[in-house]
Amino acid sequence: MSRPWPTGAVTGIGSLPGTDPADAAALVFGELPDLPHLPELPERGAGGDMIGRTAALLVDLPVELVPSGWQIAAHPGRDLRRASDLLARDLDALQNAAGGYSGALKLQAAGPLTLAAAVELRTGHKVVSDAGALRDLTESLAEGLAGHLADAAARLPGAPLVLQLDEPSLPAVLAGEIRTPSGYGTVRALDRQVVEQSVRTVLGVAPPGGRVVHSCAAGTPIGLLTAAGADAVGVDASLLGVPDYDALGEAVEAGVALWLGVVPATDSDVTLDRARGPIRRMWSELGFDPELLATTVVATPTCGFAGASPGYVRRALAVLREVGRNSLDPS
Repeated sequence: MSRPWPTGAVTGIGSLPGTDPADAAALVFGELPDLPHLPELPERGAGGDMIGRTAALLVDLPVELVPSGWQIAAHPGRDLRRASDLLARDLDALQNAAGGYSGALKLQAAGPLTLAAAVELRTGHKVVSDAGALRDLTESLAEGLAGHLADAAARLPGAPLVLQLDEPSLPAVLAGEIRTPSGYGTVRALDRQVVEQSVRTVLGVAPPGGRVVHSCAAGTPIGLLTAAGADAVGVDASLLGVPDYDALGEAVEAGVALWLGVVPATDSDVTLDRARGPIRRMWSELGFDPELLATTVVATPTCGFAGASPGYVRRALAVLREVGRNSLDPS
């Protein structure tokens, strides 16, 4: 399957520091010219965060803020309007910064399991604890994301779209580690087939070739995500070990791209050698033809940059570009 991004492309995960969507859009188009993304700016507060932003896309499932977080509401209100307005401003800024851009463009959203593990029912229990509610949320999210993709496509005609689902809570959902409202118990672990179907349903609204699932948590179920239809799986390379290599190898053999987080998401002494080292070690361990490296791997930060300083973000993105230009090279 052809991929919408070019060989040697690098990209960000989603979140950035700051509160100005115009500055953020200019940054991603300037520093990530092969695969820019719609920035997330959680410093703006509720509605700028990944969960609130994604929950605002739900169709016929309005949400509101309560002291414990986002909750399904009886009707749309101020919190939902604010989250929707922030997203609209971000899309306006992206459109203005894009100019005549026609390359691949990435949009991010919380995946169905992470969203269901964060959003509460009106009883206070997490959506993920109720099979029917999880099914409703999954279908609502799929419909909302289809509309979101259509909006982006109308704003940037000719730009192939990539959808990244962020699933940092997925390992905890599978392990039965999501806390109940009391904090003393946990939600029963979900069956892998239920999880796989939820992810497949939401991924299915994205164009073939541009379906990505990312998780910066340990224990990401690479095989499950591949079976659910992911064209690329994103993981933190520092969390990978030998037990993960079988799943990684099977994913590559199935034609799945690997998005490897190799640049720390918070301020650190980032260098080209430290960023490209994990890629080369992993590829050597997998034993694949070096010629396949550049067409299979996309280098990314380990997670979002929300907690980083603006200066560090620019240095980190510069290193990522060098990884793409010089290190994803078969020679």
